[in-house]
Amino acid sequence: MDTYVILRRSGWRSGDELQLAAERSSKVGDEEMSDDIRWIRSYVLEEGGGSVGTVCIYQASSPEAIRDHASRADLPVDEIIPVADTVLVRPDPEPASA
Repeated sequence: MDTYVILRRSGWRSGDELQLAAERSSKVGDEEMSDDIRWIRSYVLEEGGGSVGTVCIYQASSPEAIRDHASRADLPVDEIIPVADTVLVRPDPEPASA
């Protein structure tokens, strides 16, 4: 599998809507497409006006598998970018406490 960045701009009107989408995404990826796609992490973007988008890191067998997954899970896909390499300066910070 190759690594990809997926941009999903202003895909959801709220964090709650995004949470439901994340649950659908996990279910489809884990139960229907586990040989073709693996969700690694996502960064949630404040898009203004209350909407949120994401930058998602996935491993997948192809861009087509990403599009298929998005279609099955009812997720937007604005752009799919193959990752050429990784430069790790520091690990991701721990999420802030709620």
